[in-house]
Amino acid sequence: MSLIYDVFAGRWSGLVLIGMVIFSLICQIRVKSTFAEYNRVRTVSGATADMVARQILDMNGLYNVQIMRVPGSLTDHYDPRSNIVALSDSTYGNATVGAIGVAAHECGHAIQYARGYTPIKIRQSLYPAVNFCSGAWFWVLAIGIFFEWFFIIEVGIAFYTIVVIFQLVTLPVEFDASNRAIKTLGDNMILTGEELAGAKKTLGAAAMTYVASFLTSFVQLLRLVLRASSRRR
Repeated sequence: MSLIYDVFAGRWSGLVLIGMVIFSLICQIRVKSTFAEYNRVRTVSGATADMVARQILDMNGLYNVQIMRVPGSLTDHYDPRSNIVALSDSTYGNATVGAIGVAAHECGHAIQYARGYTPIKIRQSLYPAVNFCSGAWFWVLAIGIFFEWFFIIEVGIAFYTIVVIFQLVTLPVEFDASNRAIKTLGDNMILTGEELAGAKKTLGAAAMTYVASFLTSFVQLLRLVLRASSRRR
C-alpha cells in the first residue's frame, strides 16, 4: 500500500502525472501526423469521403441521417439530436484513405445509435451529469480543501469520478465505431487491402487519444482518492 501511495499520491506522483500528460500529447501528435499522412493518399475508386458516408448510411437503412460540412480539421462528429454526420473541411469532399476512414468512423456512431448499442446508450445517459460535474468538480474540491471540509472534498472527488466513468465508457464506443468502419469498408470493397491498412492506422491512432485521456484522468482520480484518505488519518 505504501508503494501504491508513493507512486500515485506521494513523492513519485508528480512524475507519474507528468508522464501521462506527455503520453497524451504524443498520442495527439501521432493522430494528427497519421491522418496527415493518409489524407494525402488518394483512393483507387476516387469516391470522396462524403459519398462513402452516404453509401454506408444507406446500406444500413439510415436514410434520415444527413451529412453536412463543418469548418476545421478533425472536427468530425455525429450529432444524434439532429441526426447529422458532420464532416470537417479536412474530410468532406476528399477522396483519400484518411478522410474515408474518419467518415466511416462517424457513420459507425450513427449505426450504434440506430442499433441501440448499449455502451453508447450508457454514455448518452451520463451526458447531463458529466456536463455539470466536469465544470464543478475542481471548484467543489478546492472549497473542500480550503476549509478542510472532508465531506465536500469527497463530493468533489465523486463528481470527478463521474467524469472518469464517462471517459471509460467512451472507450468501447470509439473502438466499436472504428471496428464497424473497417469491417464495412473491407466487406463492401470500398477500400483496397492496402488502403484499408492505412485507414486502420488512422483510426487506431485516434483511438489511442481516448485511451491516453482516460489513463491520465484515472491516475489523477487515484491520486485524489489516496490523498483524501491520508488526510482522514
